Amino acid sequence: MAFKFQGVDFIGFDSLLSEDELLVRTNTRAFIEDNLIPIIEQCNRDSRFPLELVRPMGDLGFYGATLDGYGCAGMNNVEYGLLTQELERGDSGIRSFVSVQSALVMYPIDAFGSEEQKNRWLPKMATGEKLGCFGLTEPDFGSNPGDMRTRARKEGDHYVLNGEKMWITSGSLADVAVIWAKVEDPDASPDKWRIRGFLVETDRPGFSAHDVHGKWSLRASVTSGISMQDVRIPAANLLSKSDGLKSPLMCLSQARYGISWGAIGAAMACYDTALQYSKQRKQFRGQPIASHQLVQEKLAWMITEITKAQLLALQVGRLKDQGKAAFQHISMAKKNNVWMAVECARMARDILGANGIADDYPIMRHMMNLESVKTYEGTHDIHTLIIGQSITGISAF
Repeated sequence: MAFKFQGVDFIGFDSLLSEDELLVRTNTRAFIEDNLIPIIEQCNRDSRFPLELVRPMGDLGFYGATLDGYGCAGMNNVEYGLLTQELERGDSGIRSFVSVQSALVMYPIDAFGSEEQKNRWLPKMATGEKLGCFGLTEPDFGSNPGDMRTRARKEGDHYVLNGEKMWITSGSLADVAVIWAKVEDPDASPDKWRIRGFLVETDRPGFSAHDVHGKWSLRASVTSGISMQDVRIPAANLLSKSDGLKSPLMCLSQARYGISWGAIGAAMACYDTALQYSKQRKQFRGQPIASHQLVQEKLAWMITEITKAQLLALQVGRLKDQGKAAFQHISMAKKNNVWMAVECARMARDILGANGIADDYPIMRHMMNLESVKTYEGTHDIHTLIIGQSITGISAF
């Protein structure tokens, strides 16, 4: 049996939040409880993304939530973090969908695009009428996107794109893809290629997307491969302010920030389930297993690490709102909080014993999802090296 979520706040964390921040969390939590929790286990079984929730989430301002104008909600970064926390407490795949739409598609259009591009795409993306995907990772290049093979060739007032992208969330759902490709540039250093961003409508000839099947993780999310064979787009589709690898990495920082909060939501779901289960499950002379020292040790570890993760995410969010959050701060939050959530899921599974593997409870689903979250948007090890470079001044890449 599933348990009604009770909330997780050991040290009065809520007292650090404003009324507006609490309201965003309350409204998102209610939406997830009423609309996602009742269907998510069946979606996970069926490997089905709940498309029926796309437009309702748009109505609540979930997409491009931190952007101003164009029908977006204009939330602060802590509000957005709490939003992603509740989404991932429901399921990592749903948070991934919102993260891609917001941080990896709407953000680069807003940051690097022309006013015409913004007016064309952002209002309809804010409602969920139009969907997007982000094409950076390739079959042979994940942690090292700078070596991508996708190329864009200038031909008059058009660009022609050729290449492959892989592990693309919403790839087959998208109306537009933000594609990162190398363009020949004699002024580029150290070679003649410069990475630029392009808006590619997915109905253009030569563009195709195929879904990845057989996943044991993010089963309620659409994951695709993208192929581009002589895809011809107007030169006006170039994101003209994009310039080099730093541009897609700026997008990834936006997404990684949301992940650092989202992982807390997954950990909360696992911890709360394990806590309630341990109070009801009786073993050895009819005592609840919550009375056992080893179970209490696991629960104490989980609530301590969740609390530390909350404070880390909150501080990075406050810094972000002040324009002071650096990419290494976000790397620390992503690295730590996802690792913490993975360990919480494993401990919660231990507490539930054999019941922990059944989808009567959300723990195994979160555990499998988090294995992907630990890898994407920069692996645990890559974020370790980012922090290492920051504190030593020496790159180990």
